[in-house]
Amino acid sequence: MGKTDNDADSQFFAAAFQVKGKSFSLAKVDPRGDKVFKDKDDTKKQVEKDAIAIDEWQNRLYAEGKRSLLVILQGMDSSGKDGTVRAVFNTSGPIGVTVSSFKAPTPDELAHDYLWRVHRVTPARGMIGIFNRSHYEDVLVVKVRKFADPAAIERRYDEINQFEKMLAQNGTRILKFMLHISKEEQAVRLQERVDDPAKRWKFNPGDLDDRALWDDYMKAYEEALIRCSTPQAPWHVIPADRNWVRNGIIARIVRQTLEEMNPELPQAKGWDPATIKIT
Repeated sequence: MGKTDNDADSQFFAAAFQVKGKSFSLAKVDPRGDKVFKDKDDTKKQVEKDAIAIDEWQNRLYAEGKRSLLVILQGMDSSGKDGTVRAVFNTSGPIGVTVSSFKAPTPDELAHDYLWRVHRVTPARGMIGIFNRSHYEDVLVVKVRKFADPAAIERRYDEINQFEKMLAQNGTRILKFMLHISKEEQAVRLQERVDDPAKRWKFNPGDLDDRALWDDYMKAYEEALIRCSTPQAPWHVIPADRNWVRNGIIARIVRQTLEEMNPELPQAKGWDPATIKIT
């Protein structure tokens, strides 16, 4: 199968967006990503090519049936989680891709530990699993809104790291993307939802409550990014003010990750293809 364009840069592309070290500052990341992709039309065409390649690699991953890929999308309201799924993964067939959304926990979920509802929908071998929000809600909204005891929240960073390490050791490759949108761009998008009848169903007045706590959320995100960016599951901070830049970066990283995984099609066992003639 063909590799991505600029193969020489592939090993460095994802690293440019990864969170490394305790000195990381979310405020220093440009949410427009002006230095990444320059041409909107060219980038959209590249996303389409990458999406087709992702579909082909996903087919090989499914056929191999030995490993899985988990893609985690986190971000403030209107940062583009749904749009990312449509742009990057809609080309892929439904057989080998699952999408799980995490909203407020149900009574049944609250009766278990906070990772229970997450673990039960992690991707099986051969699958690409996409999380629209994730277990990180339990160190983000739960922390900002004070839904749990601070000591319990403090334990969760290490628990999450151990959980993800266990997944990785059992064959799940993990990609974590924080969609970094500016407060100014969020205001524009939320207003569009209010003004456009076709988008009005997306608006939740409760989103304004979270918006009023923007600075607290940024602090919570920064702590989660620093403390839970690990060798087996690094965080990537993706500029999200421009949808095409966001999609271009994520599509490229997902495609290159699958290329690196290089799933192999299984060989025929117990029969010789050369001897089979269908009449």
